[in-house]
Amino acid sequence: MDTGGPKKAAVIKVIGRTGSRGQVTQVRVQFMDDTKRQITRNVKGPVRVGDILTLLESEREARRLR
Repeated sequence: MDTGGPKKAAVIKVIGRTGSRGQVTQVRVQFMDDTKRQITRNVKGPVRVGDILTLLESEREARRLR
């Protein structure tokens, strides 16, 4: 488990909306400290390309949208 604390990641692509009512946005993020590493995350609330997210848990990746 990641114990390094919060990590900052920049949104590089908005993939789409998910959730039963479309309240969650699936995004592709790139870590600020390791620019080669990218993961997919689910974000609740308004988000757009270029936003910086603070991820408390950086190992978990969201499942792909169908």
